[in-house]
Amino acid sequence: MEFKDYYATLGVERSASPSDIKHAYRKLARKYHPDVSKEPDAEARFKEVAEAHEALIDPERRAAYDDIAQRHARGQPFEPPPGWDSGFEYSGRGPGTAPGRHAHSDTPDAADFSDFFESLFGRGGFDPAEGLRRHGAGGGARGPVQGRDHHAKVAIDLLDAVQGATRMISLRMPVVDTAGHVTLQERQLEVNIPKGIRSGQHLRLAGQGAAGQDGAPPGDLYLEIQILPHPLFRLDGGDIYFDLPVAPWEAALGAAVTAPTPDGSVQLSVPAGSSQGRKLRLKGKGLPGKVPGDLYAVLTIALPPSGSEPEQEAYRGLARAFAAYNPRAAMEV
Repeated sequence: MEFKDYYATLGVERSASPSDIKHAYRKLARKYHPDVSKEPDAEARFKEVAEAHEALIDPERRAAYDDIAQRHARGQPFEPPPGWDSGFEYSGRGPGTAPGRHAHSDTPDAADFSDFFESLFGRGGFDPAEGLRRHGAGGGARGPVQGRDHHAKVAIDLLDAVQGATRMISLRMPVVDTAGHVTLQERQLEVNIPKGIRSGQHLRLAGQGAAGQDGAPPGDLYLEIQILPHPLFRLDGGDIYFDLPVAPWEAALGAAVTAPTPDGSVQLSVPAGSSQGRKLRLKGKGLPGKVPGDLYAVLTIALPPSGSEPEQEAYRGLARAFAAYNPRAAMEV
């Protein structure tokens, strides 16, 4: 998948105002509309133009795109980095849920957009009323109006999900300034992370959304949790796995070894005759919850070095002792 430069597609500068983007889109849409254009690649170009417009005309999507575009060039191989949209605060759906259809009925459906667009913004359905609310169209309501709810993704460490924690998080809210340009408004919040929270779950921060009008209460802020990869532990649902290296003699003869866990080191008994890949289960020591997950130590056989002559002689002694052993016997046909 290649990175797409939506500004180049529309022929506008990165500093272009929303009206500049809209004007460029309308001009190119007329030029490449399949019903009137004589260009041989009109339909494909029309879809590219519509996709670029969809990404840039919405201030919140544009802010997220601009953030990641700073580190990529047109045509470069691209995969969204894990947690790329973490920390962006949105008044609507934000990245991950794109409108399904544009305001004009003859523009392509989001399902026709590229994999690049989908990787950033998704392909969700579109509620026209929500679009009007987000952009302030359709007339203003009279009297007190409760503030809108906001949403954001936040990335947390696995150990915080296991143990619970209180953390300061930084959020960036895309806003449109008086000149029509998108800027990022930052704020910090202290958040209590409960034990056992899973990726995809939401934390509700009451009253931390948009301010209400005429004395009405503010909306809420919903934080979607994403658990970051850990260098040692792997999360699978509520279960946690980690690789536990053991020496060949520990696997063969059995041993008591010290093993790490999210809650500190423990002593584990490696049964005699253990082989590579054997799982040692610590019941209930995974992610906490109503039904807690388990913790699994997956045995890996760690071979001692063989650089010195005494070390090589020790391996030759093993070869003599197990001369009849064929580790590939099961592969013979």
